[in-house]
Amino acid sequence: MTKMATDMAIDPKRYGLVRVAAAAPELHLADPENNLAEICRLAGRAADQACSLIVFPELSLTGYSCGDLFFQEVLQRRAVEVLFELKEWTTTTPIAMVVGLPLAASGRLFNCAAVVSHGKIHGLVPKTYLPNTGEFYEQRWFSPARDANFSMVTLGGVVTPFGTDLLFAAADNLQVMIGIELCEDLWAVQPPSGYQALAGASLLLNLSASPETLGKHEYRRDLVASQSARCLAAYVYAGSGPGESTTDLVFPGHSLIAENGRIFAETERFSFTSQMAIADVDLARLQSERQRNRPFAASAPERPVRIIPIPLHQASISGLLRPLMRTPFVPPDVDERKGRCHEIFQIQTSGLVRRLRHTGSRAAVIGLSGGLDSTLALLVTVKAYELAGLPRAGIVAVTMPGFGTTSRTRSNAERLAEELGVTLRVIPIQTAVEQHFRDIGHDPEQHDVTYENSQARERTQILMDIANQVSGLVIGTGDLSELALGWCTYNGDHMSMYAVNSGVPKTLVRYLVQWCADEEFSGDISRVLFDVCDTPISPELLPPTADGEIDQLTEEVIGPYLVHDFFLYQIVRLHYPPAKVLLFAEQVFSAEYGREQLIAWLKQFYRRFFSQQFKRSCLPDGPKVGTVALSPRGDWRMPSDAMVDLWLQELEQLR
Repeated sequence: MTKMATDMAIDPKRYGLVRVAAAAPELHLADPENNLAEICRLAGRAADQACSLIVFPELSLTGYSCGDLFFQEVLQRRAVEVLFELKEWTTTTPIAMVVGLPLAASGRLFNCAAVVSHGKIHGLVPKTYLPNTGEFYEQRWFSPARDANFSMVTLGGVVTPFGTDLLFAAADNLQVMIGIELCEDLWAVQPPSGYQALAGASLLLNLSASPETLGKHEYRRDLVASQSARCLAAYVYAGSGPGESTTDLVFPGHSLIAENGRIFAETERFSFTSQMAIADVDLARLQSERQRNRPFAASAPERPVRIIPIPLHQASISGLLRPLMRTPFVPPDVDERKGRCHEIFQIQTSGLVRRLRHTGSRAAVIGLSGGLDSTLALLVTVKAYELAGLPRAGIVAVTMPGFGTTSRTRSNAERLAEELGVTLRVIPIQTAVEQHFRDIGHDPEQHDVTYENSQARERTQILMDIANQVSGLVIGTGDLSELALGWCTYNGDHMSMYAVNSGVPKTLVRYLVQWCADEEFSGDISRVLFDVCDTPISPELLPPTADGEIDQLTEEVIGPYLVHDFFLYQIVRLHYPPAKVLLFAEQVFSAEYGREQLIAWLKQFYRRFFSQQFKRSCLPDGPKVGTVALSPRGDWRMPSDAMVDLWLQELEQLR
């Protein structure tokens, strides 16, 4: 996963993005004056990088490890004084800040987070859970939030909201709702961020002072990531650094930014210089996830909240600071990719075994072209037969050479069937298709859609009839990307009795076949599989070149599957609008493709996706393997007559 950026100016508000920072400043223990200077320096740096919000650690104005010095009135007073100095500083620097300080009120001392921006202290949130075991003694100094019998405090003659029921909403951006908790609150069984999220907060902040012990940083990462996933939120965690007292503990300065289960940015641990993590979080995406997550939508917040409007400046940004994957279906990490391929292969084979057992079928029929999709379907079927304890001879692989079949693909199909020990049938279709052309009065020199689809339907007829002969099932070979684009012949390769690849996108099919060559098979079988992976993608329905090479290259007609699979994920999984899909596509593909080219391919994707829905409305059964699926019985419900105009109009406005 790489972070991509370009020089183009982006209005983050238009795309539902907010740039945030989590800081671990160099600390001066019990020295609010110098802490203020470093906080302002870091906030200025963050503002220069177009951050709208920066979060500092727990008790960042004083330091967390002051011990009984917290009882000193001089430290308490000075902490409030520098908070007011910070308030004045924000009149000239357009960034919202959240800092920590001890606050005395009603004869008690509270560990608080203060929200400051545009020359105003907007509210104070006290810590809910105070740890008091092991190395922690917080109850010695501080009172928990529940002990506060007031909802406002007066600071400098100004009445300021106080309490754990505060949420902070951007005054001019309805998507930005901020909830705040402090350190141990996150470790609780029911963290405040849970009810804050249910009340609408999608940007959760944590001011923390978590000391480091062996293995704790991994647990901390998992906790932040999982809470962001559970709350369908962005989570910004700022941790105290090594400047804290090391009498008994060491603080790592570990700060993190997560979104919906993924860590986007984090600081280096154990640095004595200030560290800052910055990321663009996508609050529009989180709102969409919440709308589609019925358990979330059906849950009500446990308590009422007060919503405090705050001004939030959002400057134009140059490029994006968030992880963007060129291949959202294919992990770039080799080990993770191997693990995913193994799991997908198990899902495919298990689904087919269940269907074979249910139907009592001992035979399976596959159209084997020597291309990627049919090869993967055959490998899945072979492994399914092993799991079911059935002889491979019951698998009938049918290769059906036509007008566009090359010697390379035919040879690979035949060699693969032979090496795997399945039954091979070679049935040329040229004569039958030529007879069909005569029957319907089609000129065989007219290489149009009739010319191509007649071959696809002839092959499907052969497969279905052979399945009747052997009392078997036709195993579908088409993949998820082809279904999205409608790149399949209706009642041709579109049809089967169980479609094992229907949940696998094209960019992942190649890696699955490669993984099979490396992990599941060996020898000559692996060599054939690697050559299949190197073969250009083609339906081979048009005659080859004069030297016998493939002439009909799919990606030259519709565009690269790499780009279309990127579109597919952004549109179907994330529900992004065209402008946002294009923005992200430009971030990851700008080195290879220009804006006009990407717009052209994106238009084609939308046109085909909408016009070809009727094919997806009557898909054969097939296993879902990932978060994107197009089965009409599962993830995707869309009318076949929906108009694409709205989406294309937005793209036209982007030229």
